[in-house]
Amino acid sequence: MSLLTVCACLASSGCASEPWVELHDQRFTVEVANDDAARAQGLMFRHDMAPGHGMLFIHEQEEPQAYWMKNTRIPLDILYFDDERRLVSAQLGVPACSLGNACPPYPSEGPARYVLELNAGVARDLGVKPGDELLFGPGLGPDTPTRVTE
Repeated sequence: MSLLTVCACLASSGCASEPWVELHDQRFTVEVANDDAARAQGLMFRHDMAPGHGMLFIHEQEEPQAYWMKNTRIPLDILYFDDERRLVSAQLGVPACSLGNACPPYPSEGPARYVLELNAGVARDLGVKPGDELLFGPGLGPDTPTRVTE
């Protein structure tokens, strides 16, 4: 990290506190959704998501998951991970949906506990495949406070 980056981090006082995950040696700053309200809100009504960012959904237990794009305006890659944070399945290039409750579900192909949403195309560019490991930054886990911003 350069001196300029360190100074910018110190000035913003936010560098160390931003939760992050790594996939294929690529780090993503994530918003965490680990309660029912935050998971239901997800990325609804957002017009964009910055490159290198994503949303990590943490569920209480590993089980089949199905996500939908209700009121989501950003095309996404939806990645499903099991208890060991291994990729179970991926739904790539999922289109935005403005059909409300008529938006289709995008299910996992197996039980999952963690779901990572990234901008559409990122997972393809990384070459993700089943079994890939999702690494968590310090303090990131099931008990991480919910940090959803609008």
